Amino acid sequence: MPKKERQQQLLRIIEENPFVTDRELTRQLKVSIQTIRLDRMELGIPELRERMKQMAEHSYDQVRSLPVDEVIGDIVDLQLDKSGISIFEIRAEHVFSRNGIARGHYVFAQANSLAVAVIDAEIALTASADIRFVRMVRLGEKCISKAYVRSLAGRKGKAEVDVFTYVSDEMVFQGHFVVYRSVSEEYSEGVSRSADRH
Repeated sequence: MPKKERQQQLLRIIEENPFVTDRELTRQLKVSIQTIRLDRMELGIPELRERMKQMAEHSYDQVRSLPVDEVIGDIVDLQLDKSGISIFEIRAEHVFSRNGIARGHYVFAQANSLAVAVIDAEIALTASADIRFVRMVRLGEKCISKAYVRSLAGRKGKAEVDVFTYVSDEMVFQGHFVVYRSVSEEYSEGVSRSADRH
């Protein structure tokens, strides 16, 4: 493939998925990792870690429901009560030593903490979770979790959040979380007043 065409493809792939690794790019474009790095440098595209940092700096909202350092993974985009994205790299301390497969509670913890972080409340706690591990995750893989708030109304003080975790384009985990959220006094008074009228 001519260099110009390859670089155009590289740009398109990164625009579609800013979390793509150099290793994944080598597989998709069938060139060496050095070629990918040179192409990125020529195009002024930073490495993945730097792209993640830039996205995190541009994320719209700040986490309210828990300290950021208690979120498992790096939050790179957050719109409170709407959606959020986090990235978690599976390292040696997250896997079973004999087979390099990630311990399930780390994959769950990333999704669970993102489901809580996306809630716009001082206090948010997981009430229940319906989860499914789609495939095992291995050492060195990057888990990208995407959370979507599906419902805030209905049950007083509860929100429903769907979380999907991917490695590259392959789903590895999905969960439906019901999250207790602290409700402001003004909101809860309004709810109880309307409840009194019925």
